[in-house]
Amino acid sequence: MKIKHDKEYFRSCNVAAFTYCQGCEVFDKLKIGKKVRLVREDENAHDPKAIAVFFGDTHIGYIPRQQNDDLAKFFDLGYADIFEGRIQSVDPTAHPEQQVSIVIYLKRKEA
Repeated sequence: MKIKHDKEYFRSCNVAAFTYCQGCEVFDKLKIGKKVRLVREDENAHDPKAIAVFFGDTHIGYIPRQQNDDLAKFFDLGYADIFEGRIQSVDPTAHPEQQVSIVIYLKRKEA
């Protein structure tokens, strides 16, 4: 018998631009397993495929440019709600661009 999960692994990545966003303001609240919100920024001047990462209302960074192409396509076609982001690791001793990583899941469609 195959076990059905509510979600499946899609991708893991570091949170890019952590230094330039407000991640430091909530760093002590970033815990493994906590939810993050992914927001498409199609008018971002630096990256037209940008996907911002928010912890609550705080913008903590972006999905790295090298990993956002397929995500941007899903978002642009109206499938943003199939993704769930969670904090995967937090390392205060790492370089700021590698201090926080997230895991992105594909959620099962509700019947």
